[in-house]
Amino acid sequence: MTTERFHKMHGLGNDFVIIDARDDDMDLSGAQAAAIADRHSGIGCDQLIVLRPSRQADVRMQIFNADGSEVEACGNAARCVARLIGDETRIETGGGIIIGKATADGAIVDMGKPRFDWQAIPLAYAMDTLTMPVGWEDLQNPAAVNVGNPHVIFFVDDSAAAELDRLGPMIEVDPLFPEKVNVNIAHIDQGVIHLRVWERGVGLTRACGTGACATAVAAIRRGLVSSPVQVNLPGGTLTISWQEGANIAMQGPTTYVFAGEADWTQFG
Repeated sequence: MTTERFHKMHGLGNDFVIIDARDDDMDLSGAQAAAIADRHSGIGCDQLIVLRPSRQADVRMQIFNADGSEVEACGNAARCVARLIGDETRIETGGGIIIGKATADGAIVDMGKPRFDWQAIPLAYAMDTLTMPVGWEDLQNPAAVNVGNPHVIFFVDDSAAAELDRLGPMIEVDPLFPEKVNVNIAHIDQGVIHLRVWERGVGLTRACGTGACATAVAAIRRGLVSSPVQVNLPGGTLTISWQEGANIAMQGPTTYVFAGEADWTQFG
């Protein structure tokens, strides 16, 4: 049996198993990733992160959701990877190159520029993405933003009262979103965003970095808040900065939980 090392980290409760494969040409299937992520029979995590060599950056981040599907970007994972590697790190993702810089208690990540065109989200057909003329039950007229992955954002009176566990999976797979979508429900109180997120391929999570970025950008575009803005999630708080035409900056804490070893051939 050959075992390999992994790291367990989390950003505000959004937790990751991180495998550094920059010197190892390892191949993991979606089924293996799902087995590793299983909280009963595996190691357990929201996402599995595999670090690979990159010709464009310091490292390439391959991201598997808990269901074994691959996604383009994950802000909290980027913060964890930046903290793990240290210093300033250029990270290649499926959504583009982002730059992370370790801080005393976490990391700040340059998430690049948000995209708003309906084809960039992507949506199934053309519409205004700042105030979309669609709705699902009481959730109406959302905004859509792509921050390396697609997000739809609903602003409501009380985000805690919304049935996100029921409506989230319904909206995630709606035909309007050909690549599925992350579902964000937020309310604003005294200039602070309170946010809950249903992540595609994962479900309800304690924190979602790209969701915080997308929601903050949508709120700033609508004139509901000003930058920088605090985004409170069930797992804690992120600070998001953005101005029209600029890159998004996301800052928040990370936690190194433990290191371990596993034989990856035993999963899946």
